[in-house]
Amino acid sequence: MKIFSSSLLSAISIFLLLKGYAQDIKVSSPNKQLVVTIAVDEGRPVYAVNYNNKIMLENSPLGLTTNESNFSAGIKYIGREDTTIDKNYTQAKIKKSQLHYVANQLTCNFENAQQHKMKIVFRVSNNDIAFRYELATMGERFSCVVEKEATGYKFPAGTTTFLSPMMAPMTGFARTAPSYESGYEADAPMIGNNFRKEGFVFPGLFHIGNNGWVLLSETGVNSLYCGAHLGDCSKETGVYTVEYPNTKQNNGFGSSGAAISLPGVTPWRTITVGETLKPIVETTIPFDVVEPLYEPSRSYKFGKATWSWIVWQDASMNYADQIKYIDLAVALKWEYILIDAFWDSNIGKDKMKELIKYANSKKVDVLLWYNSNGAANDAPQGPRNKMASSVERKKEMKWLRDAGVKGLKVDFFGGDKQETMRLYEDILSDANDYGLIIDFHGATLPRGWERMYPNFVGSEAVLASEMLIFSQGVRDAEAFNATLHPFIRNAVGSMEFGGVLLNKFLTKSNQNRNKRLTTDGFQLATAILFQNAVQMFGLTPNNLTDVPAFEIDFMKTVPTTWDETLYIDGYPGKYTVIARRQGSKWYVAGANAGKEPLKLTLKLPMLSGKKLSLYNDDAAKLAYSKEVSIGSTGEYEVTIQQSGGFVLKQ
Repeated sequence: MKIFSSSLLSAISIFLLLKGYAQDIKVSSPNKQLVVTIAVDEGRPVYAVNYNNKIMLENSPLGLTTNESNFSAGIKYIGREDTTIDKNYTQAKIKKSQLHYVANQLTCNFENAQQHKMKIVFRVSNNDIAFRYELATMGERFSCVVEKEATGYKFPAGTTTFLSPMMAPMTGFARTAPSYESGYEADAPMIGNNFRKEGFVFPGLFHIGNNGWVLLSETGVNSLYCGAHLGDCSKETGVYTVEYPNTKQNNGFGSSGAAISLPGVTPWRTITVGETLKPIVETTIPFDVVEPLYEPSRSYKFGKATWSWIVWQDASMNYADQIKYIDLAVALKWEYILIDAFWDSNIGKDKMKELIKYANSKKVDVLLWYNSNGAANDAPQGPRNKMASSVERKKEMKWLRDAGVKGLKVDFFGGDKQETMRLYEDILSDANDYGLIIDFHGATLPRGWERMYPNFVGSEAVLASEMLIFSQGVRDAEAFNATLHPFIRNAVGSMEFGGVLLNKFLTKSNQNRNKRLTTDGFQLATAILFQNAVQMFGLTPNNLTDVPAFEIDFMKTVPTTWDETLYIDGYPGKYTVIARRQGSKWYVAGANAGKEPLKLTLKLPMLSGKKLSLYNDDAAKLAYSKEVSIGSTGEYEVTIQQSGGFVLKQ
């Protein structure tokens, strides 16, 4: 064995540093279990991730390319900076209201062949990694265009995936895609039949065999950058890369990359890691690393909304039917009614003012639907061309505020380009000036927006309830999809699904076609399983008398905001059980996508010795309610029917 003096070792380290070889650049989580290792491999920056001494990501590429300089090759490591992040904050619109974020931060300094500087900042908490690139000015250059990223993720062999393909641009209804409304394939191989030309949307979930789970996403995207997604796994390298939008999105208008001012930063890439799914379900990393971009102009109200369009469809956009849904909101003691597309032509602004006055007299507030614009797609629904222009948007929002409208649902975006991200932000910022909440439909994934924008209350960005109306295949897969969302889509952002459909047939007549294949217990469970600060539920006026009274009573009081969320049990695509708390009251909900009833023993220590209301389905799949007690051990045995669900309510 050779023994070197400390001075010789120091000299070797300095030599390696000067040559650009990064030696043992590591940052670990506060509990030391999650470790990120950064290196330079033949001039290319790479990183790897270990959790509890198990490989979660093998050496994976880092870097980016701008129109001024290349930061993905010819890179030299020139030093590090270390600090600790420790902050407390509150957030009313996500899965947890009181948050404490502690992370170790490592800033790696690099220089390329042109002597231009790049930093990569890593924040590592106990189960989460967030990293981003920071670019300095480049001589006389105070701006650049980031054209592409080298950022990638190389998983160990045998990893299986839970991914949703990015929709091809200018396809789908009225050429409105991509709109993040594709389904997921569960436990698919990394390389094989899942090859997708357009890649996959964020978030993506990966099962690293016995090592655990990894959830990938991004956060902090605003008007200063484009949204990104995952490319398909390369057959040559085994790497998933970060890809920027297809130039064909939005009818070919706008760029693919991001134009930034220097010094400038990219959005955060996020990696959530766990031996179990608990850290995946409970992660708050999308919100931990971002800050509010402006102050709320008023105190915004969250809650539940009636919504005629989901079951009664376009024909319900008339004055008489909207009166029925206002009255339904009154009967349910809900805060809002959402009035959907074509209200401008079928009802008109003058009659809409009358509707708003009627609703307000009943203590119900009104949300109105808008088309995002008409230039990027062919969606004919109105109001059109009111949201894309700053002048028209502000004129319209002034009318909305003066008429007493409290918020908007804006639809049909169809792209992740920087120009489209700017439109999202412009709508949100202007709406805040007029005291309006905003929900996005036919839209991209929200990337930290619940914290960044005070009046943002949710996005669809999922194969949602409307497709239950339109597609037999989606009805067949309803339970399967529902057991995915708490682990993937809803784990990183609010999800406006528009669920809880209690009609036996998803039609206005409640008969003959579009038969619902899930139980009432399942539908009630989704009110808990799916999280969004403002929930547009699918109840219809006939449900007040044609479903059991206990179901209506439950829907009257179910919360839409939460103080705590816990993973209880589950496997994506098979079954899920989670618990949420509002104040001192716990709700536990589960759903079963299997072909047979599922018997589980739940560990609920927070409810030991408590009496609760159980909502479940019997063997004939008929809903029932009864009072149950949780023993002193905190364990409770429950059976979930096939395509069924349950709720325990404190």
